[in-house]
Amino acid sequence: MVTPTVRPEIAEPTSAVLCIAVLHFTRLSLIPVLCGRQQQGCGASMQGCITSAMFDWSDLRYFLAVARHGSTLAASRALGVNQSTVHRRIAELERRIGGPLMLRYPAGYRLTEFGEALLPAVEAIETSVMALERRIVAYRSDLAGTIRLAVPEPLVSRIVGSTLLDMFHARYPALRIEFVMSDRYLDLSKGEADIALRSGEPADETLIGRKIADSIWAVYGSRSYVQQHGAPQRIEDVGRHAIVGFDGMLINHRAAKWLAAIAPGANIAARNNSVLGVLHAVKSGIGIA
Repeated sequence: MVTPTVRPEIAEPTSAVLCIAVLHFTRLSLIPVLCGRQQQGCGASMQGCITSAMFDWSDLRYFLAVARHGSTLAASRALGVNQSTVHRRIAELERRIGGPLMLRYPAGYRLTEFGEALLPAVEAIETSVMALERRIVAYRSDLAGTIRLAVPEPLVSRIVGSTLLDMFHARYPALRIEFVMSDRYLDLSKGEADIALRSGEPADETLIGRKIADSIWAVYGSRSYVQQHGAPQRIEDVGRHAIVGFDGMLINHRAAKWLAAIAPGANIAARNNSVLGVLHAVKSGIGIA
């Protein structure tokens, strides 16, 4: 009787599934979320595998620029580089992440399905990096350069006519203030301005805000208008008067929403898309606001 020899089955070594999402701050580079199989030779530290998958944040900037402007030429102008640089960096990014992000058409570039899927995450990375940069700058005392201050147009004359700029320059002599006058809420995360003076609570959680004053709103009318039509005595009376309304981006302003809520059926004598325009219209006597 022959006793069979039992040989243990030795399974082939299987590769582990890896999912990595790391922000490498020292090089300001990103390791994307990778879900793939570990290759042989990676070692316990995984350093070899991670390094091969790393790409620079600046490559994502080129991707965002083309996605927003629709062409590599427009993206190169926005970034201040050559068009060939945009082509090269996009190609390198696609090579590293392993898939096409955009396709070229006669009218410009369009994102692929893969590119569309990555776009929200890349925009979130951009917002986080810019927020980090703002926090770093906020703690530096040896600042130099230009600060773009977004401020409603009516406030500029008040700021310039005060001693605020003199006090600021005495403390930061190497800094220069550039006013960006707009009633629109500029997007600080996209670099439209560095600092903004706004009323109300900031809606963007990535922004750093501090209260500096109270913003008081009231209903105003010119003397000539009041002499001819009288002044509203109660809130309910506002709707019986001619109104100077807000237009454009100011429609979503808190004051505009309040005025529309208390006087929904009022006669709109004029509309304006700037606070100064509303002010001048009220001064002319055509209505109240």
